[in-house]
Amino acid sequence: MSETNSTVMKAAQLLRLFLSHPHLSLPQIVKLSGLPKTSAYRMLCSLEETGFVRRTADGAYELGLVFLQFGHAVSEQLDIRKVSLPVMQQLGKEVGEAVNLIVRDGNEAIYVEKVDTSEPVRVYTAIGRRAPLYGGACPRVLLTYMPEEEQKVYLSQVKLEPIANNTITDLQQLRRTIAMDRANGYTVSHSELYNFTSAVGAPIIDHSGHVVAGLSIVGQENRFRDEKLPFYIEKTVAAAKEISELLGWTSGERRGA
Repeated sequence: MSETNSTVMKAAQLLRLFLSHPHLSLPQIVKLSGLPKTSAYRMLCSLEETGFVRRTADGAYELGLVFLQFGHAVSEQLDIRKVSLPVMQQLGKEVGEAVNLIVRDGNEAIYVEKVDTSEPVRVYTAIGRRAPLYGGACPRVLLTYMPEEEQKVYLSQVKLEPIANNTITDLQQLRRTIAMDRANGYTVSHSELYNFTSAVGAPIIDHSGHVVAGLSIVGQENRFRDEKLPFYIEKTVAAAKEISELLGWTSGERRGA
């Protein structure tokens, strides 16, 4: 490893200390990093000069405000629609059905991106369309992984209106379905939002472990027969996982209800 690369690696190692320790004194940094005191001090001076760290009133060190700029830039680059669309397009090719991306807006799900199918008989969903969180596989992903207290409040207040033939209108049935969906890691619906249509949904998780969106495939119910359903589930879950990893999620980390 060249001297330049070694310096960069040591600086990165030092900066990572602040991910779990917001404020560190020089002796603490030396102890945690294993770097000689002189080397650690020189590196901190360089990092302070470039804005990557700053001194606090008591002489300790913390991450500099420049990271806010980097964080904003990364956030812009990881716009969920931009990240998701190539994966959605590939999923659409693999399953031959329409693909939707939704996010939560209060007590509703809103469709923010879609990929249409080439099937002659299709389910039309417009970007910007809204749906109740209890209705259909994709919206129900957001309800399933809603933070526990929010979910309790929602379920205590929601009025379950029939939208299609199989819309869940019984609260206890909805609770059981949510529990099953969470155990499975995916959702399936038949004629809940539109009659004679089916959907498979899966959660999209960001770098912090929170479910931030739902991914679904949707099509005519007669194309979602039992023999085809496992294939659809496998592909949808895999695509949602791929998008999650692109957003910085690490497998095994998920927070929510």
